[in-house]
Amino acid sequence: MAYFPYQDILNLPRPVSKIHPPMPLEQRAAQFAPFSALDGLDDAIAETAASVN
Repeated sequence: MAYFPYQDILNLPRPVSKIHPPMPLEQRAAQFAPFSALDGLDDAIAETAASVN
C-alpha cells in the first residue's frame, strides 16, 4: 500500500465541542455567502428562463 501521510487520522470521528453548540446551517452558509463563486447565477437563470418562455 502506498504511503499516505494522513492515513492514521483518516477514519477518526469528527471532534464535537463540549462548550459551543453546533451552528445552524443557515448561519454557516451566511458566513460564506460573500465569497460565492456563483454570484449572479440566480439572475442569469431567471433571464434565460424569461427569454425561453
